[in-house]
Amino acid sequence: MSGSGAKGAFGIALALRSLIFSVFFLLTLVFYVVVIGPFLLPFDFETRYRILSSWADINVWFLKVTCGINFRVSGLQNISAEPCIIMSNHQSTWETMALQQFLPPVVWVVKRELLWLPIFGWGLAMIEPIALNRGSGRSAVEQLVTQGRARLDAGRWIIIFPEGTRVAPGNEKRYKMGGAILASRNEVPVLPIAHNAGYLWPRRHFVKYPGTIDVRIGEPISSHGKTPEEINTELKAWIDQARAEIGEPRNIDA
Repeated sequence: MSGSGAKGAFGIALALRSLIFSVFFLLTLVFYVVVIGPFLLPFDFETRYRILSSWADINVWFLKVTCGINFRVSGLQNISAEPCIIMSNHQSTWETMALQQFLPPVVWVVKRELLWLPIFGWGLAMIEPIALNRGSGRSAVEQLVTQGRARLDAGRWIIIFPEGTRVAPGNEKRYKMGGAILASRNEVPVLPIAHNAGYLWPRRHFVKYPGTIDVRIGEPISSHGKTPEEINTELKAWIDQARAEIGEPRNIDA
């Protein structure tokens, strides 16, 4: 087979594997939310979270089986026992599933509009996210601070993507202040995370590429006595350096 023919066959195989995964992804989502979800309503947050997050575990496993996407994590020793605010770069859909595999039960900060989506939004609502109306400006920050403080007081971890949306590798987006303000006002540490998932599962791309995603967890960033601007500056500097050191995933063949 010629080089172009082999490349074409490889592309078809990637598309087929991605299709199989996407069908599995949707079918399991419907099953968990529509079939299992109603039975979970009487239970507490921890029970609902444990059962519903197994959907993410299954899909991360099936992603490896079908699309050849694996991952490895360094810095697990930096996860402390006390609740804090986790802040990670956001490149892909992958991290919204995979981070749950090695972090304590977390509360997500999301756009309010996600709760309006059929099926997905229903499932999301059952794990009690902090849903913000981002169009309300300063009011959204106060929503985050109020709801975030309540979640922290309840002993829950909070995860925030400071970029606010998925950003392709190599691109930059100014960090939003909400997470840093929440950390500063409550004087809780920020746990920084960096990864390179966007190379293998690119934003707004259907095809997924085989390879190993690297995830790096840094030492907690203290918020004591720091302004939100200082926290964000320190956070971004760490994530930028970690991303540069991680580089592109290995075994990628796009």
